[in-house]
Amino acid sequence: MAKKQSRRFQKAQSQVDGGKRYVLNEGMELLKSLPGPKFDESVEVAVRIGIDPKKTDQLVRGSVSLPNGTGKSIKIAVFADGDKAKEAEAAGADYVGAADLAEKIEKGFTDFDMTIASPDMMRFVGKLGKVLGPQGKMPSPKAGTVTPNVAAAVKEFKAGKIEFRTDSGANIHAAIGKKSFAAGDLAENLTAFVDHLRGLRPSQAKGSFIRKVTISTSMGPGVQLAVE
Repeated sequence: MAKKQSRRFQKAQSQVDGGKRYVLNEGMELLKSLPGPKFDESVEVAVRIGIDPKKTDQLVRGSVSLPNGTGKSIKIAVFADGDKAKEAEAAGADYVGAADLAEKIEKGFTDFDMTIASPDMMRFVGKLGKVLGPQGKMPSPKAGTVTPNVAAAVKEFKAGKIEFRTDSGANIHAAIGKKSFAAGDLAENLTAFVDHLRGLRPSQAKGSFIRKVTISTSMGPGVQLAVE
């Protein structure tokens, strides 16, 4: 049974032309004008890309620094020891450890948004795939979350660097800011994100790569953009 939409959502949806692809600035201004809840919603983007998600050599995964950040505070767990552990703590990591952190996570601790690991720590992290994988928290070299410079990675992600990956429907979802951001800042973040995706196009992908770009707030309707 379909979930009943709130009056606020219905009102917001009535202000969006579902058959139109809005130019970037117009779409952002529209999104900011839509009625919403009292809290500051996240602004999210969904990009449909031209790949076959069943072929692993076409999957897209990575990370990108947004010029205006995300406006969101994130908790980061770091696998490191010795001096690297101290550097990660100084950089703002919320949890730092090695075998002890792995044991804690195996027992169910997942109160963090992402995981960063020094390469020599993968002997501990590799065992956590069943826990971290389904939650999208498994570190990866492609995403910049398996790196010898864990302190720099912590600073970048705390400052607004985001991870992304293709889902089973060939879509990539990401948060690009808050509704309270200026429309121009949101547009700049989205442009940086989409331009970065273009640079990751697999050689095997055929036809148009950026197929569809839709923005929305956490609790609002989607607004399609004319981004080619």
